[in-house]
Amino acid sequence: MEIIGIQSYLIISLIMFSAGIFTTVSRQNIIGIFMGIELILNSAALNFAAFSRFSAINLEGQAFSIFIIVLAAAEAAIALALLLSIYRRHKEINAEHLNKLRF
Repeated sequence: MEIIGIQSYLIISLIMFSAGIFTTVSRQNIIGIFMGIELILNSAALNFAAFSRFSAINLEGQAFSIFIIVLAAAEAAIALALLLSIYRRHKEINAEHLNKLRF
């Protein structure tokens, strides 16, 4: 008998997704915006894993979750490199002041 159903996973994923959207929209700091994007990606990974767990067909959900984690790690590495470059040039990382395509 399972105590935790798929609804619990979906509610937690909804809370993570909502927090990610709120963080992405409300932050002015670029690091905060990327943290919100990471929350959104993690909520998607949780959904894939939960549906894979309760469908009992195969492990495609876990494979997609691992792919999302690898994608998030690559995104974090690229974002850190961009942030360092922007900070060296402008001495700030406020998203409102970075409105030009060419620095």
